[in-house]
Amino acid sequence: MRFIKTTEQDSKYNHLEKMTVSELLSNINNEDKTVPLAVEKAIPQIELLIEIIVNKLKKGGRIFYLGAGTSGRLGIVDASECPPTFGVSHDLVIGLIAGGDTAIRKAVEFAEDSLTQGWGDLKSYNVSTDDVVIGIAASGTTPYVVSALKECNNRNIVTGCITCNKNSPLSNTAKYPIEVIVGPEFVTGSSRMKAGTAQKLVLNMITTTTMIQLGHIKGNKMIDMQLSNNKLVDRGVKMIMIELNVTEEKAKDLLNKYKNVRLAIKNYTNGN
Repeated sequence: MRFIKTTEQDSKYNHLEKMTVSELLSNINNEDKTVPLAVEKAIPQIELLIEIIVNKLKKGGRIFYLGAGTSGRLGIVDASECPPTFGVSHDLVIGLIAGGDTAIRKAVEFAEDSLTQGWGDLKSYNVSTDDVVIGIAASGTTPYVVSALKECNNRNIVTGCITCNKNSPLSNTAKYPIEVIVGPEFVTGSSRMKAGTAQKLVLNMITTTTMIQLGHIKGNKMIDMQLSNNKLVDRGVKMIMIELNVTEEKAKDLLNKYKNVRLAIKNYTNGN
């Protein structure tokens, strides 16, 4: 199959500069509505990768996200939200971006074109066959990502990817590719739009499903969340009140004592 980079094809809309604000917003929204449907088609691919991830993490492995530009930033966002949401170590899900931490805020010129830095970044974390490395690239061609996954394959490290082009070099390199084909962007080539949204949706699915499978959710509640602000403390109190059928005062006492929703529920249930 010939590789066609649909994310770079011309927008279905023209003369954007002549549109009113209302027209621009409506047209962007109409394009955005297509993204969840594209993700839905990729669910079988997402499921395959998650099954592998859960198995690896149960044995002590980690998830690595590897990307450049918007894709790299999205991986870092997802990785950074796992500890406060699920109470897991910062070392469990790790986001790496071409150009290093500087590139999170400012583009680092030509960083994504390196054929060695991706693997170098992974090596600095002692990546191994216990881990899963997921390359993120809307184009599916980013050298920083593709070259790193090739090195992982050579070392029998599980590789996955999230891309928005069919049959891309990245898809053909990853052992467990996820292809979400969103088509041309509203602004031609601006893959931070639909492609970025699709990547974020898939990342949400990967970590949320994985963490549920690993037992970090009870019912539908984040009982392992970090109590890092007043909003989360209040949420924790409400969880305890509902789960144990106790007063707000009692729930606060338990949370103050154990500093963790899961521990508060477990110890109270056990009579401690």
